[in-house]
Amino acid sequence: MAHDVVIIGCGPAGMMAGLLFARAGISTLVLEKHGDFLRDFRGDTVHPSTMEILHELGMLERFLERPHDRIEAAELQIAGKHLTVGDLRFLRTPAPFIAMMPQWEFLDFLKREAAAFPAFHLHMDSDVAELLKAEGRISGVRLSDGSEIEAAKLVIAADGRSSLARRTGTLPATNLGAPMDVFWFGVPKKRTDGNRLRGIIDAGRLLVMIDRGRYWQCAFVFPKGMAESLRAEGLAKMRARIGEAAPELGALDDVLTDWNQFHLLTVTLDRLDQWSRPGLLAIGDAAHAMSPIGGIGINLAIQDAVAAANILSVPLLAAKHADAFLSEVQKRRLFPTRVIQAGQKAVQDRFLARLFQPGLVLSKPPLPMRMLNRFPILRRIPGRIIGLGVRREHVRSPAAA
Repeated sequence: MAHDVVIIGCGPAGMMAGLLFARAGISTLVLEKHGDFLRDFRGDTVHPSTMEILHELGMLERFLERPHDRIEAAELQIAGKHLTVGDLRFLRTPAPFIAMMPQWEFLDFLKREAAAFPAFHLHMDSDVAELLKAEGRISGVRLSDGSEIEAAKLVIAADGRSSLARRTGTLPATNLGAPMDVFWFGVPKKRTDGNRLRGIIDAGRLLVMIDRGRYWQCAFVFPKGMAESLRAEGLAKMRARIGEAAPELGALDDVLTDWNQFHLLTVTLDRLDQWSRPGLLAIGDAAHAMSPIGGIGINLAIQDAVAAANILSVPLLAAKHADAFLSEVQKRRLFPTRVIQAGQKAVQDRFLARLFQPGLVLSKPPLPMRMLNRFPILRRIPGRIIGLGVRREHVRSPAAA
């Protein structure tokens, strides 16, 4: 079995890359190790920058027909004070809001759109066990069942922060550090007013609540490595911590009844030293694991895929391979990656790490947060950074006749 491009991983980066390369007429195979997309508590925030890409592809209206909720503003509760700190409504873009869509819906949407291109192929239940090499290049993959797939021109690693290319040392990474981990869980909503993103912050405590219409998708943030000690304290203690932070969630005794309802996210912030080698390119979380701060991971991954298609489609159509152009993808995407990761690291190190220090008394919100709340026009700044990112991409890859 052979294709020009083989993509490992069917997350947002892999699916968008597969769609764009197939749209250009390049024979592309996307491999997904699972049999479906139905996994909860993955990134569900589709930002305006991603919907702008869908608009350029003529797909936005169909995307918005899928079930989703819309977030136009971000709220924080810091030291008991309620603040509004971000506003996306003023963005000059086709969709000036965050679309909260379960990732399985988003991936199914991209799959159906990609299926319209004859060059697109998707194999589910295809676990990649090994990268194949020939003549000094990555030449394909071997699946866990022993079958081999040739990549005539390029293998793209889009298989996340546990990427095979990372695990095997094929593309080593530098760890930037993260002081916290997260438990994700869901709580049914008592009221249906508003679609908001809320953060509840106090000394030693951080809870994020994402309005999902019928329920709150919650993130309980705690110092790195404390997951087992929290479990050892018992579920009653965890419910008490959550209820103390967010009493509006109501009684939790009959809602959070099993530790299996809590999904651990081990937060990582890192990036590859080199995103490519002959025959292989990494994009998305495989190239740069992001902190959940800002919910930017999916959208940065989509931007990587668009940049890769913009830079590589014409060389892949014209030549035996595009090895000489692979480094151009990293050059294009490294700046926004560094900027966003630097911002995430600053929030982690200067605020979150201090938040969990013993004896901390948080008497009032930090000055920047108070300024954002007081002057509505300032809220457009974080709204633009979160909504559109840094150096956003536009679709310039060709469409096959």
